[in-house]
Amino acid sequence: MDQAGTSDSWRRARQVLEGARLAPDRLDRLRPLTGGTYNTVEELVLTDGSRYVLKVPPAATVPGLRHEQRLLLSEAEFYRAAAGAGVPAPHVLALGGYTDTAPGHLLMTACPGEPWNGSLTPTEQASLRAELGRHLARLHEVTGPGFGYPSGALGPLVPDWRTAFTAMTDAVLEDARHYRARLPRPVDEVARTLRSAHGALDEVTVPCLVHFDLWPGNILVDRPAGEAPRIGGLIDGERMFWGDPLADFVSLALLGDIKRDEAFLAGYREAGGRGVFDGPARLRLALYRAYLYLIMLTETVPRAVDAGQRRWVQENVAPELVAALEEIEKGAPAASSSSRSAS
Repeated sequence: MDQAGTSDSWRRARQVLEGARLAPDRLDRLRPLTGGTYNTVEELVLTDGSRYVLKVPPAATVPGLRHEQRLLLSEAEFYRAAAGAGVPAPHVLALGGYTDTAPGHLLMTACPGEPWNGSLTPTEQASLRAELGRHLARLHEVTGPGFGYPSGALGPLVPDWRTAFTAMTDAVLEDARHYRARLPRPVDEVARTLRSAHGALDEVTVPCLVHFDLWPGNILVDRPAGEAPRIGGLIDGERMFWGDPLADFVSLALLGDIKRDEAFLAGYREAGGRGVFDGPARLRLALYRAYLYLIMLTETVPRAVDAGQRRWVQENVAPELVAALEEIEKGAPAASSSSRSAS
């Protein structure tokens, strides 16, 4: 960061601290945090050693996907809900308003630990996956006032999940058209396949809290001295929505199969989560996989990722999207038939 940028960051941090009723002259250190791909994230350390995280979205003129408007509103919603459920996550201190001239900001406490990485032993991983399952089951007990993104990016919350999820998939498909994203199948063909299975969404009648971005980078692992590792916090809740708890299983097993994660599922079920994978559930899970993979493929264009990242996405994500679509094509007729037989 150049000198002017550093000066702007310090000035902004002090203003945010003052707005949160924290003494701005106690700001001792400021450093950018890496790992995110959309917002600017900085760690603020005060003279007493207390740590905070400041998140600022890009300017409105920066290209993005349709659901990415006012993401910090959703993130704050997630943290407040997590606090109520007793799940480790940052605590919201200040949420700046969105105006025509300011993109808003989110100031929160910093959680202990570092992002989940490959340094854990198999025993530690199994214990942490079970703990993660218990935390997620508690999160899924939190219900909202309607279905959809609480940010209002795609409109107000709605009373049924099919309407909400249709709006979500329609939005990312329109983004794919707008940015001319490279998909493994034509956009209209993808849209038809997704629509063929939307009837399965009617089984979901309660809008539950869904993080939808629980890949290892958003799971902090704390290592207290002399103690076993534990989950320090679930972070980056900006992609949350009110919907089907099953949707969280996609990022938890990114490009994989959650049914193979025995430790996680054991913890999830122990804390009251269902974790059932019957035919309708597998069909819905395929829909949610397709949705996430469409986002991952499309966002490479407005993010202007480098050639290496584009290649990785095409080699790893595109085949998984095809596999999800093929699963939908196989399962949708059977689901429709079962629905007709039951009616």
